Amino acid sequence: MGASLEFRHVDVFTDVPFTGNGLIVLFGGTAGIGAEPLISVTTEMRQFELILADCQPGTGRVSARIFTAEEELPFAGHPVIGAAAALHERHYAAEPDRSWTFVIAGREIAVRSSRAAGYFEAAMNQGQPTLGSPLYGQDAAGFAAALGLGRDDLHRLPMQVVSTGLPYLIVPVAGGLDRARITVGNFEERLASTGAKFVYVFDPDQREGRSWDNAAGQPGRPLGGRTGCACRPRRAGPTIGAEFVSPPSVARVSLARAANQARRARRTRPAEGTS
Repeated sequence: MGASLEFRHVDVFTDVPFTGNGLIVLFGGTAGIGAEPLISVTTEMRQFELILADCQPGTGRVSARIFTAEEELPFAGHPVIGAAAALHERHYAAEPDRSWTFVIAGREIAVRSSRAAGYFEAAMNQGQPTLGSPLYGQDAAGFAAALGLGRDDLHRLPMQVVSTGLPYLIVPVAGGLDRARITVGNFEERLASTGAKFVYVFDPDQREGRSWDNAAGQPGRPLGGRTGCACRPRRAGPTIGAEFVSPPSVARVSLARAANQARRARRTRPAEGTS
């Protein structure tokens, strides 16, 4: 990447250090940097995701790109929340509240941030979710088995691909969340057949969920913002948690009924560094 870039190591979905979702926020221009170097940085820093954020001073407009250790993403929830907190601290630390417009892959996302005692609150409007056709019968049973679950573990709500930026197969369960895991080697191909890129196993009654990287046996991010917002229209209640991972994560989600738009907020703690 040539020139050094400042960064913040941010804990998202938490107000306690070294918990929640880890994130690297790089400050710098998004043009002229290839994806591979930033994928390598994400891998080296051992984080779920990295966001490169270029803030236009005085406007609140932020050009951004998001990376995992494998690829560049067109959208992801917790990097946007974390970047808003880090930018608030970096540019407007004395101000209690800020509004932002993140531009990612041509899409504009409205974000708000506010300063609290020792952390930042941030919320974004992810827009209207896109719903795929529900899965029933043998299709649903096949995915349940691939996740180490049986028919009796499934909730009365249907399995369904939902997207507020990245398509997830939402698997509602009435039990067995503690046993859920990817048990087959071709799970990514199975997901692709439904139009989904990731899976989220969700207990609507307990408001708990789990997600993984698609390779069997590989743990994934504790809680993604896009999964939280995808689940919100299914169940009344403000909080979604991920208690089956270390560190744990918690997000608050609401539904703007007039526009059917999912919104998600959570506390964020930045820590500084350079790269």
